Amino acid sequence: MPSPAEPRTAATTGGVQSLERAFDLLERMADAGGEVGLSELSASSGLPLPTIHRLMRTLVACGYVRQQPNRRYALGPRLIRLGESSSRLLGTWARPHLARLVDETGETANMALLDGDEVVYVAQVPSRHSMRMFTEVGRRVLPHSTGVGKALLAQSPDEEVRALLGRTGMPAATEKTITTPEGFLEELARVRETGFAMDDNEQEIGVRCLAVPVPDSPTSAAISVSGPAGRVTEAATERIVPLLQEVAAELSATLAGAAASA
Repeated sequence: MPSPAEPRTAATTGGVQSLERAFDLLERMADAGGEVGLSELSASSGLPLPTIHRLMRTLVACGYVRQQPNRRYALGPRLIRLGESSSRLLGTWARPHLARLVDETGETANMALLDGDEVVYVAQVPSRHSMRMFTEVGRRVLPHSTGVGKALLAQSPDEEVRALLGRTGMPAATEKTITTPEGFLEELARVRETGFAMDDNEQEIGVRCLAVPVPDSPTSAAISVSGPAGRVTEAATERIVPLLQEVAAELSATLAGAAASA
């Protein structure tokens, strides 16, 4: 192997470097909303246009990228299969942690990811109470009316949040739903200050949800505890939020360990 002082050659690093660059381009495309032009990728990545064109041709041939009629490039359908498989795996790792939340709070626990402009639920352990919240795994919702959505978007700059809200709109799920960008950004400021998010009858009347982000997750993730507003009271919130934060940190360590051993 070459020492750090020796030049890196195509024979020793070319394949790995191309792979790293290809994944970097895919992530840059995702950050840009899923569709970009070659010049945009060149500007953001610093790679020369011929290199990007060669990598994109390979990604198109593999089905991970497709070229649009306007000559721009979009994320391709084969990524969906990878995303679904990785989401299921994240859910498998999360379930023991969610089970602890259910054991200690008595309420339903969920894990959700930010997928594009939507929140998707990838894991759940239900409460043993007969009256509980039902949010099936795989369900997609707009983030502005959910605790997990607030916890996820609080990690993003306000201008990105405003752009997302402009794309999705802010339809009211209930009369309690926040339906203005200004009101939602004020709510996110509160989330950042307190360290947790709350959906207070905003997605479903009679249901209250507490949520926190999973720190250093490989993809934007949040966990939550949800239940009837009569049980998820202010006193219960003071007890549940520290537990949520503790479990989120433990889940983060689990995901980091899984990544390190991969």
